[in-house]
This record gives sequence, C-alpha cells and structure tokens, in this order.
Amino acid sequence: MEQLHNEIKKRRTFAIISHPDAGKTTLTEKLLLYGGAIHLAGSIKSRKAQRHAVSDWMEIEKQRGISVTSSVLQFDYADCRINILDTPGHQDFSEDTYRTLMAVDSAVMVIDAAKGIEAQTKKLFKVCKQRNIPIFTFVNKLDRFGKAPLDLMAEIESVLGIRAYPMNWPIGIDGQYHGVYDRRKKHVELFSADDSHGQKERESAIYSMDDKEIINRIGENEYQTLLGDIDLLDEAGEEWNDEKVFHGELTPMFFGSAMTNFGVRNFLEEYLRLAPAPQPHESTAGTIMPEDEKFSAFVFKIQANMNPAHHDRLAFIRICSGKFARNMQVFHVQGDKIIKLSQPQQFLAQDRQIIDEAYPGDIVGLFDPGIFGIGDTICDIKKKFKFADFPVFPPERFARVEAKDTMKRKQFIKGITQLTQEGAVQLFEQPGTGMESYIVGTVGQLQFEVLEYRLKNEYNVDIVITMQPFEVARWLEFSNGAPVTPESLHGADRGMFVKDMKGRPVLLVNNEWALGWITENNPGLVLHNVPPDKKEA
Repeated sequence: MEQLHNEIKKRRTFAIISHPDAGKTTLTEKLLLYGGAIHLAGSIKSRKAQRHAVSDWMEIEKQRGISVTSSVLQFDYADCRINILDTPGHQDFSEDTYRTLMAVDSAVMVIDAAKGIEAQTKKLFKVCKQRNIPIFTFVNKLDRFGKAPLDLMAEIESVLGIRAYPMNWPIGIDGQYHGVYDRRKKHVELFSADDSHGQKERESAIYSMDDKEIINRIGENEYQTLLGDIDLLDEAGEEWNDEKVFHGELTPMFFGSAMTNFGVRNFLEEYLRLAPAPQPHESTAGTIMPEDEKFSAFVFKIQANMNPAHHDRLAFIRICSGKFARNMQVFHVQGDKIIKLSQPQQFLAQDRQIIDEAYPGDIVGLFDPGIFGIGDTICDIKKKFKFADFPVFPPERFARVEAKDTMKRKQFIKGITQLTQEGAVQLFEQPGTGMESYIVGTVGQLQFEVLEYRLKNEYNVDIVITMQPFEVARWLEFSNGAPVTPESLHGADRGMFVKDMKGRPVLLVNNEWALGWITENNPGLVLHNVPPDKKEA
C-alpha cells in the first residue's frame, strides 16, 4: 500500500487545450525537451529542413502543422511521472478533445498573447469548468507583439469568468521581454539571447530583486516599471487560494514563449508543485479512490494504425485505482468477460515500449482485437462496477461515402468500421442500400478530409464523398414502444431515414423547422439529440 501511495503522489496527468495555432503542440514539445525526453525540439513552423513535432505523428499532421488526434506523451521530471495528453486544437475535433478531458486531473490552457481568448478556448474551458478541473494558464508568444499582461488578466476574468493569479510577471514591453519575475520566490530570471531557434534549453541567470546587475541589464526605467507592477499585483490582485485553484475558480497564470524557451522551465516546475495528483472517479459502486488496491481503468480513446505496417489497433486506458501489471486478468464490463492484458505500452507519441507495471494516473495502450469501445470499464474480477458514461456529440454534417473501386469493398468496410469505433466519425446505414455506401456524420468538415486521407493511406481505398443537405440528426422512438419505420413515420420523406450501427432509427433533416413539422404530425414520437442510452455533451 505504501508503494501505491508513493506512486500515486508522483503522478501528474493533464491535457493541453487551446485555440488552433496558440502554440499548444510547441509547448508540449518544450516540456519534453526540459524533461529530457527529446534532445532537440521540433518547431511546428520552422525552416525548410523541418523536424516535425513529436506529438504530431500522423502524416497529415506533419503536412498541415496541426494536431488532428489526441496524442499521449509520458516522461519523468523532478521525481514526477508526467502524462501529457496533447489534444487537437481544431474545433472539428472537439469530440476527441472532450473524451481526452475525461481522462485528466488538470488542464493547461495556452493563450496567444496577441489574440487573447479565442472561440475554441472558450468551448474547451467550458468543458473543464463543468468537470471542476483545475486550470493552469500559459500566456504564449511573448517573443512577439501582443496585448499588455494586465489586459490579458482582465480578459480571462471577463470572458471566462475565472479569476487569474499571475505566478510570474514579464519584464520588458511588447515582444521585447528580458525575463520574468517569480512572485513566489521573489527573484528575477533574465534570459540570454536565443541562438538555437528554440531547439535547445535557453540559458538564464537568477538575481535577487535588489541586485544592481538587474538595472545594468534592463535599464532604470524598466526596473522601476517592474517594481510598480509588483506593488499593483500584491495590493490590488487576487489572493492565492488553494481551494479555489483546486475547484477551477482561480487559475495560476504564467507568461512565456514556447517557441524561444522563455519561461518554460519555470512553468513546468511550478505546475508540478501545484497540480493535483490522480483524483477519484464516480462509478456505479460509488466513488473509486486511486488508493483502492483493486485495479480499475476506463478506455477513453481508440486509435487504429499507429503502426501502419501492422494495421494494429490500440485502446488507451486511464488507470483509476490499484496497480496495473502486465499479463494481469481483469473483467471487461461491457464485454461481460474476463480478459488478459498482455503487451501493455507506454508512449512518446508514436514511439512506444512494453511496460510491466503502471499506477493510477498513468495512460497505457492495450492491443485491441476489436473488443473495446470508448468509455468501457475494466476492473478487478472480484469488484465489478461501471464508470460513468462518456457524453457524446450530436453530428452536424453528413455525407454519403462509398469506395471508388467496388473491388475494394472489403477494405472499405473494414476501414470505415475501424475509424467509427475510434470515434472519428458516426456511421449510419440507409435501409435498402446494402453495404456499398454509408452515411457518415461528423461534428465538422475537416473530419471528412481526415477520413478520406486515412482510408487512402491506411487501407488503400479511394472514396467518393457526396455531401448531404442535412444538418440535424434525431434518434426516434414512439412513447408506446411501437417500432419506428419509414412507413409508420408521417413525413419521413422530408428527411432521410437511416439506422445507426446498433440498428436504432434516426432521421436526418435539413433544419429545426422540418423537425417541428414531423413532431406535430407524429403524436407520441420522442426525439433524442443523441442515442437514447447516451448523454449529450
């Protein structure tokens, strides 16, 4: 038990969230650089001889310089085992991000110093807020012209409704920052010029506040400005409150530049000091504590073809309680059977290694022969229960998808089924059309491009995508339990009648007005935004 307690205390499991292009993946890279996991960081927007970000492992990500799938990165730093989940920034992949946020104990919100709070940041922040996840803010791109630090603080408070407590304070003005003042340690860290384009750790020097060398380096004016800023923060700023941070009501705020390694180490060390260790999870058997000796975990992500040569499929699990051991036997609740967990893996994005043990907070990849689904629970054979269901997103865009070459029908069905099981898209069948084509539903347009790309590259299938005019999907049932069929549904021809992969009737329509007409003309018809057994995100 003592070993279990010690291992739990070491764990920090967090997601990095932001609007696209705020520098989220770059910050992830730099944390790996400081953790010694990589020796040369690959900048996302670097020169021609570009190294790609470690966390962007799909070819499409390397080509576009964006993250389209959550990746898992693990490394050790200062006696902590860190599990970072780098999430897709693009709003079309918000469902993948949402599921990832179910598996973490805290979140790091990256904000572009010039752009401030952007649309996707607001959405992701809302999810964190619903779950009361502690949020740490990293104001990025301080090497460029941006908003004043005080204005960014005010924006966080007015737009997101959360109070901010600056942990450090930038020294200098607009894109010409020399270093940071550490409010807890009450010292100044001044950085040397960056001549490695952010690929190596940046050298710095630490000074006490009354050291005259500071004035020699930054000048009298900026020194006096710094003193004034510190007084203002101490007198008029928020007071530190552990409870408020823990409940997501106060965000520790850090200033820096991931691209030039400015303030990154300071952020990492303070984050590890303040962030929560693995937290309890709710289940049908009540609250499951990490210290419970009985093993439990849930599947939050499934990824096909991380190794294209083997067409493998991995289920990512978040360990919630007990000790995980290689080859252990556990109960798979949704499959209602005992399974053996062999070849468990830990990750540095695509690079992985077989592990023998893991603890609460750790993310482990399991080879999946097709038995796992997202949200599945695995637990000790002697203590069976189920973790709370994952909420799902209603699809908003629809297309008919078919293979160009009918001879490749088998690969097409296999590929599109696997990508559906990953949660990348939602799949529907139109009765009477056979398996030559499917109706695919997504949250956003970019998911169709990724679907086309992955079917081509991972399954060697070219597809034809025909966009459909529908924007709304509703799962249908009659309150008296009668079956819903196109014949029993008055006005079914106003939309498209399809079935989901569990055979449940769904109607796709153009707009809410058509939905209103169908509701009025079908007494006793009950409409659901998501499958009746699921909760809407």
